[in-house]
Amino acid sequence: MSGTSRRNFVLGAGALATTAACGNGIGSAGQQRLDQRVDAAKTFMFENIPGSEDLHWKASGSLIMPLVTEAGFGLGASYGRGALLVNDVPVDYYSALQGTFGFQIGAQQYAHALFFMTEESLAGFRQSRGWAAGADVKYALKAEGASLGIDTNTVTEPIIAIIFGQAGLIVGATLEGTKYSRIIP
Repeated sequence: MSGTSRRNFVLGAGALATTAACGNGIGSAGQQRLDQRVDAAKTFMFENIPGSEDLHWKASGSLIMPLVTEAGFGLGASYGRGALLVNDVPVDYYSALQGTFGFQIGAQQYAHALFFMTEESLAGFRQSRGWAAGADVKYALKAEGASLGIDTNTVTEPIIAIIFGQAGLIVGATLEGTKYSRIIP
């Protein structure tokens, strides 16, 4: 990839991330508004995804991202903000940023939650200077009209992710490669 192509990729991804952040609807109202959005997303998840509430209470901590906006046209980016809950109390706030490259066109919004099932996975997340979701994240998927595909093997996974509330024109969502950074709302 030439220097010009790399620069164009970085500039394009940055512009898309900025656009996504503007559409995210969070910012000027700070911590209180973000807490309200996290509570609303958590309630929606509990009401619409059977098994998610049990997972939340079994976890050492839960990162709830109430609104992630993703847009792409060849190059893509997503951005969102959320709160890390320990014992259902916000202890830290995070942004999630992802850049993508490939065949894509459109935009979507979704919410997601990361459940840290062990104290070690939670401590590793909190101590990192910027944590990236990768192959160590197990996705829990909801069968239509059924509860999450969670069994005793799944609960032993260190990190479980749920993506919910999708709306838009891009099919599918993944958290792999998403970078989480601590923020001050």
